[in-house]
Amino acid sequence: MEAEIVSRAVAAATALAGELHLRVDHAAVIHNSNKLALRLLPCGVFARVAPVGQEVAALEVELALRLVETACPVTPLEPQVEPRVYERDGFAVTFWTYYEVVSPDPDFPGAYAEALQRLHTGMRNVEIATPHFLDRVAEAERLVTHRNETPALTEADRHLLLGTLQSARERINSRGAPEQLLHGEPHPGNVLNTRDGLLFIDLETCCRGPVEFDVAHVPEEVSARYPDVDQVLLAECRRLVLAMVAAWRWDIRDEFPDGHQHGRDILSLLRQGPPWPALGALVAE
Repeated sequence: MEAEIVSRAVAAATALAGELHLRVDHAAVIHNSNKLALRLLPCGVFARVAPVGQEVAALEVELALRLVETACPVTPLEPQVEPRVYERDGFAVTFWTYYEVVSPDPDFPGAYAEALQRLHTGMRNVEIATPHFLDRVAEAERLVTHRNETPALTEADRHLLLGTLQSARERINSRGAPEQLLHGEPHPGNVLNTRDGLLFIDLETCCRGPVEFDVAHVPEEVSARYPDVDQVLLAECRRLVLAMVAAWRWDIRDEFPDGHQHGRDILSLLRQGPPWPALGALVAE
């Protein structure tokens, strides 16, 4: 978000917090992208703020409530206020429990894999309408096809991305793997290492698909610990995820820092061919 929008978003969140009897003397910006992550002090509450209509906050709230009931390792909503989406000045605001991040255990990859497996196990018990992972693939294909939305993408790179997205999608479908509710992007940037163990955040990307699609987002030392993975399917999911992320980096609305360079790096990897690196390895760099 631009500075002016950030200022308005912070004002909206702090005003709402005050109305909910949460004391806020300062709002620290933790993350700023398409949505704003704030730590409200001294109440210690975590707030997520996004322009109304550019978020899926209601889905995140419902998912968090349902997943906490199944003991899934996810961050819960803030218990001091009603668990819902609040709106102020054109912004949607949700309030969450804040967790201090601690140093990872020596066996962090094993703990990461175990937490992801527990998340998937709990998600199998939750029935909720979410997009299919192929809906996200279709959106990436649309971006690549529409030159006005990805004007800086060269024709050679456009052809590479479109061909990769289509062929990976077809090969994944041919495996006929069982599907379930997924996190959608459980890469290291969406995992908190807390005193209560590893917790997953950012549920706005939840979708349905094979578990290998989620596993494709984690570092290889983590995926190696996840049991009963279809390795052929995992490789195709990694290729698909790389192509999707590369497509997003060329979207004229993308706010990822140095996004075009990140996109070029992924295009180079796609040209080099397999073995495909896990997205989690790139996020961690």
